[in-house]
Amino acid sequence: MDRIEFGRRVAYWRTRRHLSQQEFGSLMGRSRRWVEELEGGRRQAVPQLSVVTDIAARLNITMDRLLHDPVALHPADREADAVRAALQRYDVLTGRTDDFSGDPVPVAVLRRALVHARTGFQAGAFGRLGAQIPKLLVDATRAADRHEGEDRDEAHRLLALSLELAEAAAIKWGDTELAVTAGERAVAAAERSGDPVIMASAARHLADAMTAHGQAAAAVQVATAAAGRLHDDLVRRGALGLSVLGMLYLKAALGQAAVAEADDRHPEAAARAVPGYLDQADEHATRLGRDDNLLWTSFGPTNCTLYRVAAHVSLSAGAQAVEAANSIPPGALAALPRERRAHLLTDRAQGEMRAGKRETAVDTLLEAEKLAPEEVLRRPRTKRLVDDLLLLGAGSAEGRLRDLAARCELPG
Repeated sequence: MDRIEFGRRVAYWRTRRHLSQQEFGSLMGRSRRWVEELEGGRRQAVPQLSVVTDIAARLNITMDRLLHDPVALHPADREADAVRAALQRYDVLTGRTDDFSGDPVPVAVLRRALVHARTGFQAGAFGRLGAQIPKLLVDATRAADRHEGEDRDEAHRLLALSLELAEAAAIKWGDTELAVTAGERAVAAAERSGDPVIMASAARHLADAMTAHGQAAAAVQVATAAAGRLHDDLVRRGALGLSVLGMLYLKAALGQAAVAEADDRHPEAAARAVPGYLDQADEHATRLGRDDNLLWTSFGPTNCTLYRVAAHVSLSAGAQAVEAANSIPPGALAALPRERRAHLLTDRAQGEMRAGKRETAVDTLLEAEKLAPEEVLRRPRTKRLVDDLLLLGAGSAEGRLRDLAARCELPG
C-alpha cells in the first residue's frame, strides 16, 4: 500500500471516530502538521510498523480493518473485490455447476455480453466492469460445463477471454495479484478450448500481469515459450494468429525492459534484449500489413510503436520515449481505441517528466483525461505520475496540475 492510500484510510477512520486532526495528533503525541502530512500522502513513506500499530490502537480498530476494510476502499477496490469474489466461487474454481438448475446462457448471448464489456474497456470506461465481469465469469463457467459439442468449445473460448478481461481490468485498478490470478485461470481455460489463438491470447495477458506484479523474468519466459510453441499454428491462422503472436513479443519486450530496470548489476546487458523482441513484433505487424483490432489486440505497426514508447519509459529513457511518441502519424493514432490512445499519452507524459519537460507533461495528461478520464483519474499508475509532478513542481502549469490532482483525489 502506498503512502497516499494509507493516509486516506487514516483520515477515513479518524473522521469515523469524530476526532479532529489536532485531537488525533495529541493522542499520537504528534503535531497537527504531522497528521496533515500523513493523511495527505505528503510524508516520505508509510510509517513504520510500530507507528501503524499505534495508529490502529488510537483509532480503536484492528490493523486488518485499518489496512484492508472494504468500507474505506476506492470504487476501483470494490470492483476488484467483486471480481475476486467471483473467482473464488466454488463453481467458478472447479468448473462444475451441479447446483445450477437452469439452462446455460446461449453462447451467442454470452459472446455479445463479452463484446459489450470489451468494447467499454477499449473506450476507457472501466467503472462498469466490476459488475459485468463477475456475471460473465459465472455465465461462461455454466456454459462451458453444460453445453455440448461446438457450443462447449466456444464456451471455453469465451470463458478464457472473460478471464483475460478480468486480468486487464485488474491491471487498470492496480491490483496486480488479482491480475495474475485471473491470468493464470485464463491460460488454463484456454488450454481446455484447444484453440491456439486463445492460448496465445491468454499467455500474453498472463505475461502482462506477471510484469506488473514484479515477476518480469517469468513474464518473458511465458511470452516467448508460448510464441515458440504456437508459432506455426498461429501463422497458419492468418491475420488473427499474427496479431496474437505479435502481441506475445510486445509483452516479452516490456517484461525484458522491467528486468533491465530492476537489474542493479548488469542493466545494460538486460536492456540489449528489448529491441530484439520489439523487432520480432514489427516483423509480424509488417506481415499483417495494417493496424487492426482482431481479438481486441489493437495490433499493427502503430501499436508496436506504442510499445516502443512504453519500453523507453520503463528504461527511464524519457527523451527517446517522447521522440517515439511524436513519430506516430496523427491519423494512425486517431484510429486506435481510446484506451490505447490515452495509455500512450500517459506514457508520453512519463517520458516528458523524465526528460525535464514537466509543464508539457501536465498538458499531455490533461489531453489524456479529455480522451479517457478514467485512465487518468482512477488508475493508480497515472495518479502516481500526477503525485510525482506535484512533488517536482510544474512551473507555469502548477495551477492546472493542482486542479488535476484534486480531480484525482490527491493532495494539491
